[in-house]
Amino acid sequence: MNSTVKPVVVSEIIAAYIKYITAFHKHTKRAPEYFKARDWDGVQLNHRQRLRLYKDCVNEVVNTCREKYGEFLDDRVFWMEVKQSFSNEIDQRTDKELAESFYNSVIRKAVAHLSIDEELMFVIEGYDSCEIHPQEPLFYNYPPHWGVQKIIRKILEDFDFQAPYYQKEKDVQFLVRSIREVILTRYKVDENTTTQVLKQVFYRNKAAYLIGRTFLGGKWMPFIIPFMHGPQGVFVDTLIFDPNLMSAIFSYTRSYFMVETEIPSQIVAFLNSVITHKKVFELYNAIGFNKHGKTEFYRDYLNHLKTSDDQFVVAPGIKGMVMTVFTLPSYNMVFKVIKDNFDPPKNMTRQEVKEKYRLVSLHDRVGRMADTHEFEYFQIPLERVHPDLIKELKNTVNSLVEIKDDVLVIKHLYTEKRLTPLNMYLETCSLEDAKIAVEEYGNAILQLAKANIFPGDMMTKNFGVTRQKRVIFYDYDEIEFLTRMNFREKPKPVTFAQIYASEPWYDIAKNDVFTEDFKRFMIGRVDVKPHFLEFHELLFDPNHWKEIQKRIEQGELIHAFPYPEYMRFRPDEEV
Repeated sequence: MNSTVKPVVVSEIIAAYIKYITAFHKHTKRAPEYFKARDWDGVQLNHRQRLRLYKDCVNEVVNTCREKYGEFLDDRVFWMEVKQSFSNEIDQRTDKELAESFYNSVIRKAVAHLSIDEELMFVIEGYDSCEIHPQEPLFYNYPPHWGVQKIIRKILEDFDFQAPYYQKEKDVQFLVRSIREVILTRYKVDENTTTQVLKQVFYRNKAAYLIGRTFLGGKWMPFIIPFMHGPQGVFVDTLIFDPNLMSAIFSYTRSYFMVETEIPSQIVAFLNSVITHKKVFELYNAIGFNKHGKTEFYRDYLNHLKTSDDQFVVAPGIKGMVMTVFTLPSYNMVFKVIKDNFDPPKNMTRQEVKEKYRLVSLHDRVGRMADTHEFEYFQIPLERVHPDLIKELKNTVNSLVEIKDDVLVIKHLYTEKRLTPLNMYLETCSLEDAKIAVEEYGNAILQLAKANIFPGDMMTKNFGVTRQKRVIFYDYDEIEFLTRMNFREKPKPVTFAQIYASEPWYDIAKNDVFTEDFKRFMIGRVDVKPHFLEFHELLFDPNHWKEIQKRIEQGELIHAFPYPEYMRFRPDEEV
């Protein structure tokens, strides 16, 4: 029976993967149409639908396997044979690394309590084993003898968005001027100079991005050209050469791109060559393959363990009421585990916390919320765990911790990029950096609001500072949709009883928010607080919050630019 079931199970998994990847590409191919039509509701719906595909397809095939072949699912030898057969079947696929990750998801869900297992799963395969494909077909090439004007005109001609253009000649001159001011003042064009632009367009929210590079001065210089489609037509919004800004556009704090990828590893290899700050798993995440990104992250984690010897410790900072957080000092990640019991005044359940994290995974993060990967039965070598962390885990998340031989197994956790907690950053940074940080803090809150997210707990300990001094929100247990909140002014007391009341004398509903109260707790550092209160005075005005609510309720998608607004060629142009 086993020999007849094995090929059927392999076929079921492959069919489910093909169903997933076919639907994924179908949703991705819709992006240019939505951009052309300025259908921003369609953009958001399409994004959410694509994100749900993976889980739906995995669940479908797992349920089928349980119903038809349940008696074999706990048979280790059976799965070893299935894996080998599956590997043979997908060997010629140009996306085999994604298929391997899909297989891993299926077996992890089909077999109860299964930790990472190299014999049963594709643990060390993936991107590194992908065939190296020639990159030449990926690009449009522009020779140096054409000159800047002709090259720019040809780029705009090659990327026709099938929509009316707004001030095309003006865009040409904007781009030419930027190239001359930023690049040609420092480098001289020679016979080796060439410009390449990736044929695939990267779509996200209201923008379309071209990714290119120019060989100049003996090295490749990457660039990004963002396009917008406003009420008057398509236009170039800016030109980006700064590697840090390019990295930010592909940040883990932003939604995934819609970009056609016939050979995903080929696109990732190109991106990896021009956006050097990013690891492979971050780039797979960025182009929408976040489940394979999770696989590549785990491989990166295993490799780091082999090349380091420090111990996992409790993360620095104020301990959370809902999460126990730990880190490996030499590794730029944190690991978050939901506590068994929450400290007052938190009164939610573990499942409710999971739902908040799921909400963030499906929502537009607008560059202000950290992406996470969710793991079950995550393994850590016991010798690498500091005794104080073992004690903390047993005290706070004991139900999710298990020690098997020389391995610590955590039954459920989230991984996130490690940031410096804003409260700690403000304790030691200069006044100048503190001013930047509190401006960023307020900007983060308001940008989240424009994406229909109200953070709930806005204490500085729930925000982090990146290496580029950008402030990111990372504590999701109290987030709510902004449109569900009721922003109010505090009633003014008029009687002695009201003035001297020890408790509020007016009714307060669960979703009521008194914005003037923000002033009391938002910033504690005395020398920078006046600057914060002045710079972000709108934060304390309930009418400003209501205006944002109104725009969202009217169906407006408020675009969050992943670069400073002063860089825009037309800073006042409506999008």
